[in-house]
Amino acid sequence: MKKLGIFTLVLLLAGCAGASNSSTYTISQDDVRSISLDTPATFSVSRVVVLANGVAEIMESLNAKSILVGRDISSTEKSLESVPIVTSGHQVIPEKILSLKPDLVIIDASTGPTSAINQIRSAGVKVIQTPESWNLFDINEKIRAVGEAIGASTQAETLIAKMKQGLSAASVSNKPRVAFLYLRGTSSVYLIGGPGSGADSLLDCVGAIDVGAQTLNRPFNTLTAESLATLNPDVILVMSKGLESVGGVQGLIKLPGVAQTSAGKNSAVIDVDDSLLLSFGPRTPSLLEQLAKALKKVAP
Repeated sequence: MKKLGIFTLVLLLAGCAGASNSSTYTISQDDVRSISLDTPATFSVSRVVVLANGVAEIMESLNAKSILVGRDISSTEKSLESVPIVTSGHQVIPEKILSLKPDLVIIDASTGPTSAINQIRSAGVKVIQTPESWNLFDINEKIRAVGEAIGASTQAETLIAKMKQGLSAASVSNKPRVAFLYLRGTSSVYLIGGPGSGADSLLDCVGAIDVGAQTLNRPFNTLTAESLATLNPDVILVMSKGLESVGGVQGLIKLPGVAQTSAGKNSAVIDVDDSLLLSFGPRTPSLLEQLAKALKKVAP
């Protein structure tokens, strides 16, 4: 009866930020810190609107928040709450952006629609596209591009050096087998991460094994009972909203094949804030420390 009571408590606490126990662990934005510079800097621009995923965070780390006048909805850090959101969902609203009188708009390959970007360019505003980052190796290139765009290349190199020091995160020694599941239950989207999902880069860095990346062919693959049971992970890694969308840990275990895995049998689940897991920016070194900590708590 005592064990049953503890397990019930685990399920009740699974959604609590920073909570941990023998089978579940949540990593929230409050659990990580950003690597930032506090040295003063001068910039080549004075009013910047950021529409590229993760770039507002990089600008803040470059001590350039003072020139940031607008941002996209993907920038969810509490420290950026005072900067106006200029998108509707992920759609660019050119009128709202132009009303801020920016001298630079930063986009990436995912920013759209194209007609809105063209309208901003036609108004005489400079638009620069920065690279996206989908793994640890992309971070430096992205920081350099942002630094160059705002005239802070020296600051960017300093931040990169600090990032490299921070990426030597704690690691796990028992090489737990982990499956990253991308879940959107309200849209009936159930996928297993494979090579190039982004999660594989994080898991490899902390010494874990991404079982999907080892055996599957695409970054994201349809979840089936057979595929997941064959992978048989020790731990399942998900995004927090994805876990919520399937009804929490109990709902996750009811998905095809989950209950037949070691992770499902032990309710060994790590959920990470959606805007944090694949952000690949100044918070990533701290995320790696938390991920290693979570694996030590959850993995058998």
